[in-house]
Formats: sequence, C-alpha cells, structure tokens
Amino acid sequence: MADYLVKSLIDDGMFRAYVVDATDMVAEAQQRHDTWSAATAALGRTMIGTTLLATSLMKGDEKLTVKVDGHGPVGAIVVDGNANGEVKGYLQYPHTSLALNEKHKIDVRKAVGVNGMLTVTKDLGLSQPYTGQVPLVSGELGEDFTYYLAKSEQIPSSVGVSVFVQPNNTVKVAGGFMIQVMPGASDEAIARLEERLKEVPMVSELLLDGQTPEDILQLLFKDEKIKILQKMPVSFKCDCSKDRFAKALASIQPKAIQEMIDEDHGAEAACHFCGTKYEFSEDDLKDILVKAQAD
Repeated sequence: MADYLVKSLIDDGMFRAYVVDATDMVAEAQQRHDTWSAATAALGRTMIGTTLLATSLMKGDEKLTVKVDGHGPVGAIVVDGNANGEVKGYLQYPHTSLALNEKHKIDVRKAVGVNGMLTVTKDLGLSQPYTGQVPLVSGELGEDFTYYLAKSEQIPSSVGVSVFVQPNNTVKVAGGFMIQVMPGASDEAIARLEERLKEVPMVSELLLDGQTPEDILQLLFKDEKIKILQKMPVSFKCDCSKDRFAKALASIQPKAIQEMIDEDHGAEAACHFCGTKYEFSEDDLKDILVKAQAD
C-alpha cells in the first residue's frame, strides 16, 4: 500500500494525533542516495519528522526546511517538506554505518551527534522566511522534534520516528507519530497518554507486524474517542528541473560560464535532494551566457 498519513482528533479536542507510514518515501531516499544503515536511519527519521511538522504546521503552498547538524559522522541533514505531504532530503555523508548500540539498534544518536542544532525555516510566502532553532537534546531525533515543538512552537507534543533498515541497507518499514496536547486537555488524560507511550513499541515494530496508521492510533488511545479528520498520501518528491538549474547557472559570473564553454565544452549539474543529473551542452551554455549578460 502507498504511504499515507492519518490526522485525527482525540477526546473531542484534548489531543491532535498524526500517524504516518512513510516506508516507500524513506526507501526511495535510500535508493537515490545509496545510504548505508546509520545514514539511512538518520535521514529517514528526519524525513518522517519533517513530514509530521509540515503537514501539521503548513497550509496551501507553504513549505518548510529542516536542517539537523549535530556534527556527527553523517554530517548535516537537510529535508524540505510541504503541506501536501511531499518531502525530499539529503545528508552530507551517505556512506555511514556504525556498530549497533547497547540495545542492539542502529546508533542514530552517535551518527547524528548531539553538539549542534535543529533548525526549521518556514517559507510562508512572505518577503522573509521565519526560522526557529533549538539545540539537539538527544540526537535520536524524535526527542529533538518534540523539543522543537515545545520551545519554538509552544506546542507540548510527543514525536516518535523510526526506520527499520535491513542488513543490505534497504528499508523494510518506516513511520512515525506526533501527538499534540491541546488547551483544555485534562491532567488525567495526559497522565494516561504518558503511561501508554511508555508501553507502545516503536512504530517500525508495529508496521513490521502489519499494523496500519489507524491501528497504531487505536493502540495509542485505547479508551479514548478517536475522530479521523483526514487521510492523505505522502511521498518523496523533488521539484528540480533543467530549467531551474539553467536559471541558477545564469546567476553566476559570465566569465565563469565562458570558462565552462572554452575549457569543459559543457557542464553537468546534480540535484542534492534527488541525485538527478542534468547535462548542459556548449549550445545550452551559450544561451545561458546570453541571458546572464543581458541581466
């Protein structure tokens, strides 16, 4: 089944809950960037967290960019997401694998590092984007997204993100949840949720067992009233194009474009987000040069 996200309201508005199956999305990112186990888990968790943020905080054509840089072996991770559930991302060092941690799990904390920041930049269609930034508190990423929501958005939340990577580095399942505490939530309801969160396995384990996002909602809120607000598809989608790269080339110094023509007889550009390569012939570059000189 294709990836999808479920938005719900719990107990007539005490909580908002989102659960997503992002298996295909993360698998495509792994294939495009040829990530190894630790890098796959780190990039995948960031993509899932970005999906949850973007689909809950953005609307219309708004989009946001999440950057995680904990100065760990995977380097900086950059992920773009929008309100429609379309996400793309990359990281600096895709060929990163590490020894398992003491729980015999992929050591995402060590891969990401903790000496750095999680930065969220929102493009709301205004003249200037809005940026919020918090220090990394865990490196496991679920806790880091939770901390961001509490500090920068003032939304008490719980975020869980997980990726199951197979021995050959491919993705078996990936998914996550986000629960937001709404004004008026009772102390008893919050306490019940906190206890439930201690008991519920990681989303990847539930997906491996064949659970759907709706099933996971039922596990999280056994006795509460669940109202499904929306089911929406989510996917890895990059909006790069040769025309976009041509416009970027036209913005550099005409002398540099002329050197590409004279010395290299062409140029190749590659998209960081999806790895697609675009070839520019001498004639292409001459056309771009004319536009650059006109500007």
